[in-house]
Formats: sequence, structure tokens, C-alpha cells
Amino acid sequence: MASYIRRRKFLATLLGGAAVAWLLPARAQQPAMPVIGFLNGASPGPYAPMVAAFRQGLKEAGYVEGQNVAIEYRWADAQYDRVPTMAAELIGRQVAVIVANTPGAQVVKAATTTIPIVFTTGSDPMQIGLVASLGRPGGNVTGVTTLNVEVGPKRLELAHDLAPTATTIAVLVNPTNRNTETELRDLEAAATALGLRLHILRASTERDLDEVFATLSRLRAGVLVISGADTFLISRSEQIAALSVHHAVPTIFQFREFAAAGGLLSYGGSITDTYRQAGIYAGRILKGEKPADLPVQQGVKVELIVNLKTARALGVAVPTALLVRADEVIE
Repeated sequence: MASYIRRRKFLATLLGGAAVAWLLPARAQQPAMPVIGFLNGASPGPYAPMVAAFRQGLKEAGYVEGQNVAIEYRWADAQYDRVPTMAAELIGRQVAVIVANTPGAQVVKAATTTIPIVFTTGSDPMQIGLVASLGRPGGNVTGVTTLNVEVGPKRLELAHDLAPTATTIAVLVNPTNRNTETELRDLEAAATALGLRLHILRASTERDLDEVFATLSRLRAGVLVISGADTFLISRSEQIAALSVHHAVPTIFQFREFAAAGGLLSYGGSITDTYRQAGIYAGRILKGEKPADLPVQQGVKVELIVNLKTARALGVAVPTALLVRADEVIE
């Protein structure tokens, strides 16, 4: 009887070891959770709606953060000189794909030809060197664009409609953005065609914004137009809206969020939908598709939003023709 019990213990030990030996290779074969590098020149707080939209896009593509995909975030807080270091960290981490807005995408593209890149930008991605073609981007880069720089001249036209007797329009840009000069050339050409003179104002910090609005009243500019493709200015939409009302400056920006926060008028594409589309593309790449085979997505809808409550507070008479064209009028 004792020998029988010893044989059973021996067999159990043997089989137990065999089971462990069988399980270990199975566990080793389980794929590691893919990691997405999310590189952005802004700050996380103001960009929370964009991150939520990005996660929604990932979910639509079959990926949920923390369940079957991990995301490593890098935020430059509008200090663009930090972007190269952050890009190098993500590349060294060998992430599966990098999602970046304009300043980050340009840096990452120059640093790697192997890691897939999905960009979000308000500029023309061909003009700023991200892709050779929208339909056939080639290489390791694709993405989504709202083409908000391209509608920048249209924002000047709207400014002229709001203040038809004004001869000077103020334009606010971020001087640390490498694409600012290209945007300004397009705006200068549009201003010349309208018979307007542009007064260029520059801000790259919150303190700069306070100083800009403090001096605007002395410029006698009819309207302030905000640059359409800068991360720092986008992330300060609510602050800019509040300053424009406080200093009684009619101001035009690109995103609905600006008008909803009290800005006078917005004209441009949807930045949240841009990030949702970027999430979808990131998910498709994780499933094996190549960036070269994914055409650059372009925002097809441009929205005109008028905050009539702000217009009344500023004493601005919004033309009826403009109100009729508006996609939304905030009362």
C-alpha cells in the first residue's frame, strides 16, 4: 500500500512538472500588448477632448487602452524645443506606431523611416513635407488634416465682413511654430487682395497673450484673427475667448470650442473628429495595414459658428448674410 502511494505521488509530481513545462511555452507565445506613442506639442488638460476622441477612434478599430493596447503620452506644453527629445524617447522605446500633431510629426518623420507615423495637422501635409501625395503618401507616414491653414484666407474675408470699414486686421501667431512664416505668406496675399493691412502679433506663452490683448486697443484693428495651425493657441482657446470679451476685441478662430467658450466667431474643421480619425488609422496600422497604403484623410466639413450673445456684448452688428450662412448661431 505504501509503495502504491509513493508511485501516485511520483506520477503527480511528474505530470505536474510536465504541465508547467507545457504552459510556459504557451505563455511565452502570447503577444505583448502593442504600445502607441502619443506625441503632442500642447498640454494634456486643454487637449482632453482630443485624447477622448482619439481613444474613441481606437475603440472603433477594435482597441481599448489598458485592455489590448497601451499608450505612452508625451506632452511638450507648447515648448517645441522639447519635442526632439520626446520623439527620441518614443523611437528608442520601439513603439508600434507614433501619433503626433504637426511639430512632433515633422521631427519623428526626420528621425525614423521604420516606425509607422500617424499625424494630425491643420496645414497642408504636402506643403510642410510630411507626405509626397495625399492619395499615395508612401513611406511610413499618413494621417489626417483639417486644412485649417487653407481656410485662413477665408477667415480674413469673414473679418472684413464683420468690420467692412476697417483697413487693418490683426493676426495672432506663435513665432516658435516652424510653419508660421508659410501661413503668414498666404494671409498676406489674401489681405492684399482684400485691400487690407495686416498687423502681426506674436504669442507663445500665457503672459504673451495677456500683453497682446492689452495692446490691441491701441492698434485700432477692426478684428483679430487667430492662426489656424498652432498647438499652443489651440490649447488656449478658452483663455483667448475670455480675453477677447474682456478687452472688447472681435476675434475669429478656427474651432467651434472657441465660439462656445465665448469667442465671437469660429470657422474651420473639427479638431476632435481629426483625432478620432487618427485613432482609427492607428488601430488599422496595429492590425497590419501600412501607412503608405492609407490615403491622408481630409476634413470635408468646415463649420461657421457665430456667437450672437458675444456680438451683442461687443456691439458688433453681424451681417444677416453671414448669419444665414452659419452652421450654428449661439444665442
